[in-house]
Amino acid sequence: MNSQTSKAIYWTGAILISLWFGASGFFELTTNPIVWGITQQLGYPAHFIYILGIFKLSGIAVLLIPNKLLRLKEWVFAGIFFDILFAFFSKIAVLGFAATIDAIIAFTIITVTYVMFRKLYPATYVPVSAGENR
Repeated sequence: MNSQTSKAIYWTGAILISLWFGASGFFELTTNPIVWGITQQLGYPAHFIYILGIFKLSGIAVLLIPNKLLRLKEWVFAGIFFDILFAFFSKIAVLGFAATIDAIIAFTIITVTYVMFRKLYPATYVPVSAGENR
C-alpha cells in the first residue's frame, strides 16, 4: 500500500471519528436528553458526562491538525480507544449486545485509522546514552 492510499484511509477514518465524537461531545455538553439518558442509564454521573464532552472535542481538535502534535495524537487515540472500550462493556452489561453495534463500528474505524497513522508516522525509539542529558 502506497503513502497516498494510507493518507486517504487515515484522513477518512480521522474525519469519520471526528464527526462521531464531535457530535457526541457536543451533545454531552449541551445536555441532549437522548445522549444524557443513555449515559446515565449506564450508571455514569452528570459531571463525568461534561468531562467526556470536553475531552472528546479537545481530542478531535488535536486529531485534525495535520502533521503536528504527533505524541499528543497518540494520547487521543488511546483516549478514544478507552472511551469505546468502556462504552462497549457498559452497554453489554446494562443494555445488551444489540446496543454495542455502534461501539464495534467505532472500534473498527479507530483501529484502522491508528494503523494508518503508524504507517504514516512510524514510532522511533532513540536510546539515550548514559552520559547524555536531554
